[in-house]
Amino acid sequence: MDSDLWVFGYGSLLWNQGFPHVEAVRARLDGYHRSFCMRSIHHRGTDAEPGLVLALDEAAGASCAGIAYRVHPDHHAPTMVALRERELISSAYVEKTLPVTLADGRAVTAVCYVIDPDHVQYCHLDLDEQARIIARAVGGRGPNTEYLYNTAQHLTDEGIEDPDLTWLATEVRRITG
Repeated sequence: MDSDLWVFGYGSLLWNQGFPHVEAVRARLDGYHRSFCMRSIHHRGTDAEPGLVLALDEAAGASCAGIAYRVHPDHHAPTMVALRERELISSAYVEKTLPVTLADGRAVTAVCYVIDPDHVQYCHLDLDEQARIIARAVGGRGPNTEYLYNTAQHLTDEGIEDPDLTWLATEVRRITG
């Protein structure tokens, strides 16, 4: 185990890290998949009209491709403060340090934000329902569509395929005209 601080990005951390990093490497987290399984009542929706955000949902045999960011030692403490303020706004995410495999073969541990499956914000919706919600929801950080489009585009830019996000981006664009 190394003393470096790595943070695993799979959603908005791909395009809005909010912390300085000295290295960004494609990475894979096993045992979890990226899913719009968290109702957003703060950042991309409200209590009255929840949006959806991505979370790491634990599943046997699953894996999630993303980007691991290595944080300079001088920035460890402020990075963790900023991440916790952002990601732990409700108790729907659980902060875990999990093993990830970097594209170059290195094995590191990274801070990951995974969904609490017992939390009220946890949900399982089919893709059509996800698209309908994302098309209309707006929260404190802006439209849910922006979150989807930015994430889907950055995954594509990184060469990471996610057929569900690609389908959702296409369908939400159709719904919103």
